[in-house]
Amino acid sequence: MLKKFLLAGGASLLAIGAASAADLPRRVAPPPVFTPVPVFTWTGFYAGFNAGYVWSDRRRETVTGLITDPIPSADYLAALGTGTGRGDSGGFTGGGQIGYNVQLTPGSGFVIGVEADAAYTDLKRRTAATATIVGFPGFPGVNDVELASASRSELSFLGTVRGRIGYAFDRFLVYGTGGFAYGQARYASVLNIGNTIGGVTTFPTASVTSRFDDVLTGYAYGGGIEYALPTDNFLNFFRSSAVTLKVEYLHFDLGSRNVVGSYDIIPASGTPIAATQTRVRTEGDIVRAGINYKFGSY
Repeated sequence: MLKKFLLAGGASLLAIGAASAADLPRRVAPPPVFTPVPVFTWTGFYAGFNAGYVWSDRRRETVTGLITDPIPSADYLAALGTGTGRGDSGGFTGGGQIGYNVQLTPGSGFVIGVEADAAYTDLKRRTAATATIVGFPGFPGVNDVELASASRSELSFLGTVRGRIGYAFDRFLVYGTGGFAYGQARYASVLNIGNTIGGVTTFPTASVTSRFDDVLTGYAYGGGIEYALPTDNFLNFFRSSAVTLKVEYLHFDLGSRNVVGSYDIIPASGTPIAATQTRVRTEGDIVRAGINYKFGSY
């Protein structure tokens, strides 16, 4: 009898405890923590590489004959007169760049910056020409003259320091750019002069050589578009805050250079004498693609 009483009491206590637990307030789960997605900004330092194509269809050369007196063959120089040549050239370009941008407002907004780049260029041009001058102006009855010229011009290196200003649509940037340009330019030319007597040309009877190798300075301007990839893309080898891809166009103009050509009789008569002045203008265009790694803010 006692055993039944104890079992009944225990069951009652368990029932009362369960009912009391059901009446207790339940623990409310905390609300999820909201982590805002950071807004992309173009502000920060960047460095990268570029490659593309460089060409020139406006590299002009103007040659003027100078009459220096007294020399044995001044009549040849009188025949040279003035001539202008131009030609196309093009080749590969590749190099690197560094820069810094500041975005004035987060998300979309104006971006200003500065960029410096340096690149190898394979911009070379070779020209060859021949001409016949019948007699000489001011020298009636003098024999005809054959002229044959060959020149080579080359731009082996080009660098710029430019400002940039653009507008960002989040991760997409459209920009214009302009500033200082410099490059290593080389030029060499040989003009051979032949004397025609009775239909037979003695060639060469004299030659004029011109050359220079120097750093020229000027300006460059252009524009481009740039897009920022997600941070976790497969191109992010350096764990940068962003990887951007760009395509841009630049026009460069390194100005004109006067090159004096030396005249020498064949066989050599002694010290060469200044005989021609060639005005060489170096300018061209670049289209290239590039990749930048941005460091600093997101």
